[in-house]
Amino acid sequence: MRTLKKAMFEICKSISDCIENVNDEEVNRLVELLIDGWKNNKRVFVTGAGRSGLMGRAFAMRLMHLGYEVFVVGETITPAVRKGDILIAISGSGTTKLVLETSKIAKEEIGAKVVAITSYPDSPLGKMADHVVVVKGRTKSDVESDYLSRQMRGEHSPLTPLGTLFESNVLAFLDGLIAELMERTGKKEKDLEQNHAKPDGVVAALKGEE
Repeated sequence: MRTLKKAMFEICKSISDCIENVNDEEVNRLVELLIDGWKNNKRVFVTGAGRSGLMGRAFAMRLMHLGYEVFVVGETITPAVRKGDILIAISGSGTTKLVLETSKIAKEEIGAKVVAITSYPDSPLGKMADHVVVVKGRTKSDVESDYLSRQMRGEHSPLTPLGTLFESNVLAFLDGLIAELMERTGKKEKDLEQNHAKPDGVVAALKGEE
């Protein structure tokens, strides 16, 4: 259990450091973009690979609870992106091929607004996006250089492998973003509950009951 707790402390410290580095102007612009989209019935699409994609799915679910028409890129029921839609692209390194290709098509061929959430604003994704929000965190691309640096200093490797710190930071950031959207739109928890799946309702549907 000692390693578990040390890893949790490492994650908590990373999130705390991330909070200190969040740029208010970047966040305000993103919030305004999402609120404007909500008011004008613009759809939101979320894309990310691997665990970053999972964090994006959690965010998409909460946006749905807020009343957004939101989709996850790659799902079988996801419709085509339209001009004016918003694409939230999540990539710690800003070099993830799938995310880059999706963002490029959405922006250059369709005319959607691309928002990059990344640790590297000067990355290909950051340079391509209409707006960038920097979320600091150790990404998979940091691992090799980080390993060599630690070896030279005689330090141990971190207890959070690969891109865990970025992904944990992104989840905390996106959950915080939902809280900010609730505050600015006047939404309450009871409003979100109206769009939340009810266990009893799911069971009834599976049984073919009304």
